[in-house]
Amino acid sequence: MANRQMAQPPENHLRLSWHDTQMIATLSPQTVMDYFCRKSNPFYDHMCNNETIRMQRLGVEHLHNMLGLEYILLHVAEPILYVIRKQHRHNPAEATPIADYYIIGGTIYKAPDLANVINARVLNTVVNLQSAFEEASSYARYHPNKGYTWDFSSNKILSDKSKADKKDSSATKDDSSGTLFQKQRVDMLLAELLRKFPPPIPPMLQNLQPAGQLPNAAGADGGTATNSTENHANGPLDIATESIDMKPPPEKKSK
Repeated sequence: MANRQMAQPPENHLRLSWHDTQMIATLSPQTVMDYFCRKSNPFYDHMCNNETIRMQRLGVEHLHNMLGLEYILLHVAEPILYVIRKQHRHNPAEATPIADYYIIGGTIYKAPDLANVINARVLNTVVNLQSAFEEASSYARYHPNKGYTWDFSSNKILSDKSKADKKDSSATKDDSSGTLFQKQRVDMLLAELLRKFPPPIPPMLQNLQPAGQLPNAAGADGGTATNSTENHANGPLDIATESIDMKPPPEKKSK
């Protein structure tokens, strides 16, 4: 059987970085492309058009007339940031971007694409959620009578925190238990205030004659009728007063 070579996975350039200490001091927009096109740079492809014009000692402007893979200086923020783009040129006016590289302080990194950023954020979120669920489930306890409860005795920090929270809640309840507002209902307090401070009667209602007023009675006992009428004019009579006033006068005994 012929020996089969195991296919090696492609190297992940997002985990790599490269710098040349000898050229960092002289880094500028004019020398940054020569700095990037060093043979020891793992991000540089030696089969690109930049290497061809370097061997022919041509200028960078000749890249627009060539087809294939090339590197261009995309953005400059002196003196610390430079962005270089790797692209495939189809014609002098059209090129497809492939990857971007940024140089910060002389160190070259590969910029991640949108798919790698989303995958990294989602993976980080899933890992954190999984660790949180695993830690929470380790404190859960089940009893047939009580059901599920939490037991933080194994974790001293959480145990002390739960005890402190219980003390704070009990202290708050003790401080607020003696207030009158929490002992009595709101409607009781409002009724008490209404009894102490009754609302004023409008003037238009004070001049009206109350309903159910008894007419003046004509008879021998005119004082009783007059008193009854005056009492009704001043206000409604109590039941006890009304029963006393309506009794007949005592009979006179013959001598």
